[in-house]
Amino acid sequence: MKVTIYGSGYVGLVTGACLAQVGNDVLCVDIDAAKIERLKRGESPIYEPGLTEMLRSNQEAGRLNFTLDPAEGVAHGLFQFIAVGTPPDEDGSADLQHVLAVASSIGEHLSDYRIIVNKSTVPVGTADRVRAHTQSVLDKRAANIEFDVVSNPEFLKEGAAIDDFMRPDRIVIGTDNPRTTELLRALYTPFNRSHERILAMDIRSAELTKYAANSLLATKISFMNELSNIAEQLGADIEQVRIGIGSDPRIGYQFIYPGAGYGGSCFPKDVRALERTALENGYTPELLHAVEAVNFRQKRKLVDKISLHYDGQIRGKTFALWGLAFKPNTDDMREASSRVLMEALWEQGAAVRAFDPEAEQETARIYGERPDLVLCESADDALQGADALVVITEWNQFRSPDFDYIRNTLKEPLIFDGRNLYDPDFLAKQGFTYYSIGRQTVRP
Repeated sequence: MKVTIYGSGYVGLVTGACLAQVGNDVLCVDIDAAKIERLKRGESPIYEPGLTEMLRSNQEAGRLNFTLDPAEGVAHGLFQFIAVGTPPDEDGSADLQHVLAVASSIGEHLSDYRIIVNKSTVPVGTADRVRAHTQSVLDKRAANIEFDVVSNPEFLKEGAAIDDFMRPDRIVIGTDNPRTTELLRALYTPFNRSHERILAMDIRSAELTKYAANSLLATKISFMNELSNIAEQLGADIEQVRIGIGSDPRIGYQFIYPGAGYGGSCFPKDVRALERTALENGYTPELLHAVEAVNFRQKRKLVDKISLHYDGQIRGKTFALWGLAFKPNTDDMREASSRVLMEALWEQGAAVRAFDPEAEQETARIYGERPDLVLCESADDALQGADALVVITEWNQFRSPDFDYIRNTLKEPLIFDGRNLYDPDFLAKQGFTYYSIGRQTVRP
């Protein structure tokens, strides 16, 4: 099948590469000339395990191509996937200007039946707006051309997106036309072979499903972080509590890890957007507001622990920071807890020596060169000259470090752990003062 994808960012590239991987003829359209040139050279603008190799192999096979020309995109594919960004507006609502711009562009060049597929995460009712924008352009052209609009939200985890697309646990299709349901079912047949994964529903329910899923996962994280703060006050160990409640199959172990708050391009934006949507429709979503409020506070938890340890006197201190990305296996720094931490430390006159396996280039792009930030070549390098170690991203290589080396390199054997990677009793025996989340501070 021929597929056009507008937007060559995270969702668009993964979708395009995976659809090409199973034999489809995919054309990706973007307005960023530099990005398109990079992609034509086989270079991925984002880090996602396995993506670069998949892009190159499908380009070499002729199944995946890139263009700046929207007219070429409209002419190419029966399926017109919209996978552009929907950044948050100042009021927290999703900014749909890029989505609607694509809809208008499709209307300008449409000459035959097409299925417009909303892949971007968008508020309920966006399909109606896309349909209206496209139709208004057709009306101005006096063109009577049939098209359909469907919702097909993505459920990709950064760091595991290829596997999520190739082996989905569900494929949500929101349509108002049985014909488009069957056409999309045919497109997704290669991903739906072992058992039925397609969930067909009305368009508005599909749009809400995406927001509901991310908001529920964010709620679980904020609940555990709230509980971790209670555990600290009560002298309990949140990790033991986590195991105790996770063993209940009604709860499970996923997304109940306490930490330094959630980040990324999805959870923060989607919780706020759903909250805004509810308010605009006359309902006050108190739980959603609390989820985001808890997360905002949790991102400052390590800052508070550092300040407490030093009695608020951290000017002139240097902190080794392990991790910059909002989660492992990505270079995404959007809404990352590391940003809150670093900016708070800088504001108080401290310096940071940071290491991340993938996100240092993005960090340099965001902050530029500054005297209080050194991006290091390794985790060990980050320790040099540092007063203490702060762990903010749970990359595997940080899970079992050489504690003797850490103790002998730091000016003080002191670790602030935002992801509860280490055993408190073990570190106390190793001579460390160890702060973590939802557990009691231990000292030698």
